[in-house]
Amino acid sequence: MKAPSPLRGRGSAFNPKNRFEAVELVPEADDADEISSPATQFLSDSSKTIIAYNDSPDVGFDASINPYRGCEHGCVYCYARPTHEYLGFSAGLDFETKIMVKEKAPELLRKELSSPRWKPQVLAMSGVTDCYQPAEKRLELTRRCLEVLLEFRNPVAIVTKNFLVTRDMDLLSELARYQCATVIISLTTLDPKFSGLMEPRASRPARRLAAITALSQAGIPVGFLLAPMIPALTDLEAPAIVSAAARAGAGFGGYTPLRLPHGVKSLFRSWLEQHYPEKKRKVLNRIRAIRGGKLNDPNFNSRMRGEGIFAEQMAELFRLACKKARIQERRPQLSTEHFRRPSGSQMNLFHWSGAV
Repeated sequence: MKAPSPLRGRGSAFNPKNRFEAVELVPEADDADEISSPATQFLSDSSKTIIAYNDSPDVGFDASINPYRGCEHGCVYCYARPTHEYLGFSAGLDFETKIMVKEKAPELLRKELSSPRWKPQVLAMSGVTDCYQPAEKRLELTRRCLEVLLEFRNPVAIVTKNFLVTRDMDLLSELARYQCATVIISLTTLDPKFSGLMEPRASRPARRLAAITALSQAGIPVGFLLAPMIPALTDLEAPAIVSAAARAGAGFGGYTPLRLPHGVKSLFRSWLEQHYPEKKRKVLNRIRAIRGGKLNDPNFNSRMRGEGIFAEQMAELFRLACKKARIQERRPQLSTEHFRRPSGSQMNLFHWSGAV
């Protein structure tokens, strides 16, 4: 079956097989070009806890909050896509059109932070899918979680590619007073057309740079993450991206090379065939060159940097760009010194305008 035609506003054009399911729905060849973009569905997630833990030595955080599962941004390269397979969905269209919403996220967070078992530490938002994806504008779950974090003065590190994060600068500024907040804006390219093809419902590059400026001017520690850096496709943009981020006000930065776990392989191959067929072979071969001959390397440490001469070249390119732009490669340290457990009366009185 030939690759389905691109769908407007979607990063993927089909649903690859769920690796946990025995049955796969395959469209007839004649119907492959007739698939229409499905509307986004928002489904209730009945999780009983909100803080997720990991013991990965190369992630940079031990605990995280994910108010949403699945992400409407639709980034074709997203490493988190296969997590939707645990829910019985596909890593393809399902991931960006069937969004699980943790409606009780703020209440669950308050309960877990109130427990004597909670050891104050930095919480990442989000460790998997973007906490400022489009639905957040209406649902405000991330904002309400930030209100809880401010009540407890528990530090938070946010990674997002949406300008919507600037809506919550009032809360983030107050958290920053206690060294309890940092924001990392994800940048992949400076080309708005390219970004539109690769990250269809995320903020365009200029808006992300504007978010860096706004956050920086508000006194909120802000950096950028060149993620992913795609060999033979976006890697040569690194110096320009670092320079633009520095001019916008970023104080630190980092990068990760592209990795393609499970069903993301077929999605990315199809995407290249649709949009950059002349570069497909070179890009895939370069990925294999930094991933030990495969399109994905799941091993700790090497998965975040790659291996081999091309990986070394990418690392050196980024290092020199940061040095020239006077950008640090380490984010500022956050503090748990001011953590507190408010009394019930304090929590009832605590209110921020604009909260739901």
